[in-house]
Amino acid sequence: MSANAGADSDADAEDIPNPGQRDLLAELRSAEAGYSGIPVDAICCGCKWVRVKRVTPEEAGLHPQVDPSQLDPGDVGSFKHVCHRCQTVTWWNATSVLTGLLTAEQGRGE
Repeated sequence: MSANAGADSDADAEDIPNPGQRDLLAELRSAEAGYSGIPVDAICCGCKWVRVKRVTPEEAGLHPQVDPSQLDPGDVGSFKHVCHRCQTVTWWNATSVLTGLLTAEQGRGE
């Protein structure tokens, strides 16, 4: 292994979607996630960045009264949302439904 191998991997870390630990609750509370809807972990189809996003049932083509705890990522599928990294509205693919974050939010009265 070369002496600068660590430096090379640090330089490339910006190209890796979300290196290190993520704070999902902080992502959910950020404006980038959106203000209403079911929290999902999703990947941007443009830049491959993974972020928590909120998607309404209507945006996902679901019944407005759907129970989020019964959803699989495939039920949510693809939806359009702003990618702040791409700086455009783009397609996102849901990778998981974050019902634990929804429960935590409801428990805090948010």
